[in-house]
Amino acid sequence: MDLSKSIFLFVLFLSSLLSSQVMASTYHDHYLKRHGGISKFRLINRRSLIDCPVDNPYLSINVSTTSPLPDESYVTVTVNGVLHPDNFQWIAMISPSNSSVSGCPLASLNYIQTGDLSNLPLLCHYPVKMRLTWVSGDQRPQQVQYANGKSSPSVVTTFTKEEMCSFANIPSPAQDFGWHEPGYIHSTVMTGLQPSSTYTYRYGSDLVGWSKKIKFKTPPVGGSNELRFIVYGDMGKAPLDPSVEHYIQPGSISVTSAINRIIKVNNIDSIFHIGDISYATGFLAEWEYFLNIIEPYASRISYMTAIGNHERDYFESGSVYPTPDSGGECGVPYESYFQMPVSGRDKPWYSIEQGPVHFTIISTEHTWSPNSTQYRWIEADFLSVNRTRTPWLIFAGHRPMYSSTHSLIPSVDTKFRNSIEPLLLKYKVDLVLFGHVHNYERTCAIYQYQCKGVPRKGKNGIDTYYNSNYTAPVHVIVGMAGFSLDSFPSNVKGWSLARNSEYGFARVSTTRNNLQFEFVNSTTMEVRDKFRIVK
Repeated sequence: MDLSKSIFLFVLFLSSLLSSQVMASTYHDHYLKRHGGISKFRLINRRSLIDCPVDNPYLSINVSTTSPLPDESYVTVTVNGVLHPDNFQWIAMISPSNSSVSGCPLASLNYIQTGDLSNLPLLCHYPVKMRLTWVSGDQRPQQVQYANGKSSPSVVTTFTKEEMCSFANIPSPAQDFGWHEPGYIHSTVMTGLQPSSTYTYRYGSDLVGWSKKIKFKTPPVGGSNELRFIVYGDMGKAPLDPSVEHYIQPGSISVTSAINRIIKVNNIDSIFHIGDISYATGFLAEWEYFLNIIEPYASRISYMTAIGNHERDYFESGSVYPTPDSGGECGVPYESYFQMPVSGRDKPWYSIEQGPVHFTIISTEHTWSPNSTQYRWIEADFLSVNRTRTPWLIFAGHRPMYSSTHSLIPSVDTKFRNSIEPLLLKYKVDLVLFGHVHNYERTCAIYQYQCKGVPRKGKNGIDTYYNSNYTAPVHVIVGMAGFSLDSFPSNVKGWSLARNSEYGFARVSTTRNNLQFEFVNSTTMEVRDKFRIVK
């Protein structure tokens, strides 16, 4: 088939570095489930790996996965047989095994001066992996060619009508009149990329043809000094002509147009879309339309997402909220098109580090009650954050904990807030981002509806929160990217410091001790609210 007639989606993201070698010395019973950040053993003088004879007949070292490791997986290393472990005995994972050190020659000199001349990767400069996803009518594997000579084959998936949800004898749109064949979803991982770098790629095959060459930029590596990102929720799509279709989100045109303009002239590293992605809600053809309108910028920079009610919720589907908001999709199309670095199917929560920021992305539509799988994951993720490496901790999901907007169906779930909010305070989350309510609203540093800290006017009159004396997180609703806007009541609570019912997006710039947040009107490009958090 002619490749130019297909619909394409490009989702680029950083993922865990799991193409590894394992090196082990004796240690007590130990399980290595995941890795991230820098071990205290980073100063150990590294040498080329050789076979290590073990004199202890009782020692047993087992690795759950043997080489070559897949691009995305968990590895478990189990060590048994050490009755009296010594503090100097240790276990380590070296990842990745074929890293380039060309990006950090100064750090290389630091190792050479110690006499370490080993040709091994430096921990200062991990390569980046980015996933590329596109849709085609061709079910055979295709390829992405990138970085002047590298290539990677695609893994091809699709989904069927039978995977959609329905209720009793009433078919859902996704299983009935809204069904549309999704084609074949191609996805592959581009490896060995350097952070904050520009590359080109093309995708396709000799049989069906190749795309044009596309230039894209990798985000800064976690632990580096700066990050600039855009964040919004509830965007969807709208026709460019006067035609009428199912579920139109009128502001989406101005927002996508504005982002296209800003990406061309500004140094934006990544985009976060936190729920209510396409509003296809069971009319599967509308995913294609949505993917087409974000392609100009989602093909060029990292595009990360969170799941919302209009992607996941349906009767008797396991959602927290038993509403028909997904039209029977139950998260299947969303997870097929947007393959985030999650731990498993229908577990759409994950974390990622870019620059000085650790992002914890959750699903408000899956159980978050204490002792649930997601709750335990959230706390474990917070515990893993190295605030020296990534001083900023940003928490994001779809449904908010605070909103001044009133509606027949409440937007704020008290149970959700009571379950998760104590974790935000305990682990000193700096900024909390939500959508779902279709406007922009910013709070004080808030906990249990009480202002624990209020900003002071800083340079140029900008509201500034001083987190060197941490009090509580600042919450911001950014659900103003497309859906018909929600208005505010005339009387609002004192914890609500800024409100705006205009279409737009948020633009965030961070350094290691300064976070600047701007709400930008997508029609005028004016900054309608601005604040800073400093450490």
